[in-house]
Amino acid sequence: MSRPFLKMNGLGNDFVVVEARTAPFRPEAAEARAIADRDAGIGCDQIVSIEPSPGQGGDAFMRIWNADGGEVEACGNATRCVGWLLMEASGRDRAVIDTVVGPLVASRAGERRVAVDMGAPRLDWRDIPLAEEMDTRGIELQVGPIDDPVLHTPGCVSMGNPHVVFFVPDAEAAPVTEVGPMIEHHHLFPERANVGFAQIKSPDRIRLRVWERGAGLTKACGTGACAALVAAHRRGLAGRKATVEMDGGELVIEWREADGHVLMTGDVAVEFTGTLP
Repeated sequence: MSRPFLKMNGLGNDFVVVEARTAPFRPEAAEARAIADRDAGIGCDQIVSIEPSPGQGGDAFMRIWNADGGEVEACGNATRCVGWLLMEASGRDRAVIDTVVGPLVASRAGERRVAVDMGAPRLDWRDIPLAEEMDTRGIELQVGPIDDPVLHTPGCVSMGNPHVVFFVPDAEAAPVTEVGPMIEHHHLFPERANVGFAQIKSPDRIRLRVWERGAGLTKACGTGACAALVAAHRRGLAGRKATVEMDGGELVIEWREADGHVLMTGDVAVEFTGTLP
């Protein structure tokens, strides 16, 4: 059967979104890779299906596959896109999205602008997870010569998916495509990792580029922006609220003191509709 899809993006981080509440959609890894292929397929960073919520509280369940065909736990920009679709359909200003790591709450923050409560970051080494016990404020990992490393002591945060955040003097000059794949597959990260390169411009402004696990360098990464703010605040480099600048645009991230949750706010865009081949 033909399957309609919607192409959406959050700050250029783009998705093929499939409605799966009436008919199941579970692509094999090869099928997901074919859809995500920018030359022969539709082209996207992630494929997202909107499924029936398994519980009573959620409006829908969101499932995510990376461009490499692997299913992943979380994607902040996709959550904003799905939240916007659900709110448009219901006419309400709030939507609860169930995921494999728990429910996420989206709310309207303006015209095609959505805020998502991403929950509390997980900071224990077992939650990242790491292969061995370390202080996740700054783990024992470096790139380059022992006496003069190019990168070292990154922070680690799980936002439902594993993130490593290196602090760099210049994000534009950071070796994202050279170092990103190496760190993604490093033995310290049994579930691989998303790799952020964060430049602290001021306590409330961070420039970030992210090598995403299974997707490579993307224009924006919502969970990566959340992880960067959390990691920076834990090191005393930023406050609890900052604008995170990425190649595709800006997100406002706040790590609330009251409940420890991370709030992510940014724009969503609809590109086009089509039918999967």
